Amino acid sequence: MGLKTDKIFVNLPVKDLNKSIDFFTKIGFEFNAQFTNENATCMVISENIFVMLLVEDYFKTFTKKEISDATKSTEVIVALSAESKEKVNEIVNKALAAGGKPSNDPIDQGFMYGWSFQDIDGHLWEIMYMDESIIHQSQQLTGTEVK
Repeated sequence: MGLKTDKIFVNLPVKDLNKSIDFFTKIGFEFNAQFTNENATCMVISENIFVMLLVEDYFKTFTKKEISDATKSTEVIVALSAESKEKVNEIVNKALAAGGKPSNDPIDQGFMYGWSFQDIDGHLWEIMYMDESIIHQSQQLTGTEVK
């Protein structure tokens, strides 16, 4: 079976915590005040998924490595699911209106639709919708099954 965990905490360095909170609030995310201070905040993605936004100097206390400049290089793409193509567009458009930058153009593969943006620190976010009914129909037609 392998290792299983209950929750995920993605840690991202940010230059200005208040600006980051404002940016992500405009997209529609909420924050856990219990885990928020001048150095960090806990952005709630879902019941079990969280993004810790950490001021760069505080982030440095958790690593001996240099912090990547996300505006120039990529270390990670945070990919989140959405319930529809329309919701993907809504989230990305809110991010762009709040000061985010375009990343890739929308990609429509029929059963899967995605669009991405860069947050105000340059971190990459991909929002995607997968129509599982199309995947199941395709599996039935071809006799294949994804395990």
